[in-house]
Formats: sequence, C-alpha cells, structure tokens
Amino acid sequence: MHPTTFTDAAEQYLENLELENGRNIPDKKKKLEQQIVPYFGDMPLSEINRFEIERFKRHLLAQGLKESTVNRYLAVISQLFHKAVEWDWLVKVPCRVVKYGENNIRTRYLDAGEIEALLEAAQKDECPVIEPFIRIALGTAMRRTEILSIKIEDINCARQEIFIPKAKCGARMQPMTAGLTTYLTHYLQYQTKPGQTYLFPANRSISGHREEIEKPFYRVVTAAGLDRYQVCRHTLRHTAITHLVQAGVDLPTVQRFSGHRSIQMVFRYSHQSKDHLHWALEQMESRLKTRTKGQPS
Repeated sequence: MHPTTFTDAAEQYLENLELENGRNIPDKKKKLEQQIVPYFGDMPLSEINRFEIERFKRHLLAQGLKESTVNRYLAVISQLFHKAVEWDWLVKVPCRVVKYGENNIRTRYLDAGEIEALLEAAQKDECPVIEPFIRIALGTAMRRTEILSIKIEDINCARQEIFIPKAKCGARMQPMTAGLTTYLTHYLQYQTKPGQTYLFPANRSISGHREEIEKPFYRVVTAAGLDRYQVCRHTLRHTAITHLVQAGVDLPTVQRFSGHRSIQMVFRYSHQSKDHLHWALEQMESRLKTRTKGQPS
C-alpha cells in the first residue's frame, strides 16, 4: 500500500533511499525528524500545496534559521515529492517547492596565518579526529560527507590519492598534497587500530563512521580566534580551491581536483584576492614589455 500521509511517506522515503544507496541519508533523516515531519504530520501527501510550503518556510524563519538553511530543508521535501512520483505513490508532484535565492559566491576563505591558527587549535582540541578532518579538507578540497566516509583501504599514500566511491558527481580518485600524504602515513601507522574499516569510525552509527563533526569544528574555529558565523566546514573546501587558483593553476585542472561537474561551478569558488590580481597584472605588464622591447617606436 502506498503511503498517504506525510509521516508515512517520510518513513518509507528513508527506507527506500537506504535500498537505493542514496546520499546524505543521516542528514535527511535529521531534517525530517527535527522540523519537517512534526510540521506536516498527518497531512495527506497529495494535498500539500504551495501555500503550506510557504507557511513552513515562514515557520522556520521565525525560529531564527537563515534562508540558506531553510533551503536545505526545502531540498529534502522537493526530493521526497519527486521520489513519490518515481515510486508511483503519486501521479504528479503536489506542488513546486520554491527556494529562496542565494548568493552562491562564498567570499570567505582562510589565509596562511588563519590556517596555521586553526591547525594549532585542532591539535590541542579534545576531539582526536578533528585535526585529520581539517587537514584532509585543506589538502584535498573534499566535501564533509566524502571525508567522514573514507575507508582506510581507499587511501593510497604511495600514489598520493584517495578513492571516493560515492562522490557527488560520481566515483573518482582524489589527489592529495605531499604534506597531507606524509601526515596520513604517520596517522595510519600510529593512530588507527588493526582491523579498523573507516578512518573516522563511530560504533553507534548505523553507517559505521562519523556522520557529524560540527561541534568540535566550531569549537576549534572559536579557539583559533575566528568568527564561527563566517567560517564553516565548507570554508575549508573553498580555501583549498581558492589557493589553487591563486597559485596560477588553470581552471580545468582545478575542476578535476575539486570534483565539480563543470568549470562554471569552479568560477563560483575562484574569486581572487587583491594581492593576486596585482601579481597577475605585473606578470602581464612584464610580458608586454618583453614583447615590445627593441621594436621601433
């Protein structure tokens, strides 16, 4: 029998995602349990309309959530609606879920001094895995879920790469820096246990690995003297990609490193610092002077 209420649909939705090896299931489950299911409850799935979605959006904003955070909840509802059609629970999507507009250009990234302060704070923190998490993020630009689900067998220090079987845009081999390779070689030898499967294990997790890292991360951010409202987990990925661009690496290579689907998506992360722009102009000026030297006036 097909689920009729939103509560029943949410439960079956999560079960089906497990069978399909869906992505970010723990995060979706958390969002459903904390806000979405309590709000929509026994409301018939087929009768949820645009008006109810707008009321839900205002409900979340009234709790102090940012529009970007509200959009993450709306994304779960939207996928549930489309899966309901795919799985023949509904003939058509009940309504279009309209998200808030977001500024996709994230301008905050860490400079060398801030990175040093963050790593120093991570080394002193009580959480034993926060330092390797930060180092991997900075040394690979991998996403949070990709990092936390790393299997030890997928780390190849000899080839300086990590295999990501369930990356956002498909499985890929992720290169890592020489410094990170040295760090992980030592970490695997002295900080992991025989027979350990995941680099970040969690016995109480259904997946077998950690699903969240927020609390220790923001604790370390604060200890490093950084603003936790400006520096988030994604800042680490953004930092790695930005410094690649500022080092003069071409965008197609950056795209391969970051795992983005297109170069257009890389542009969102590749803003330049003023110093880097001045350096680029100096290189252009030097090149022009070289080409015009000796030519008749």
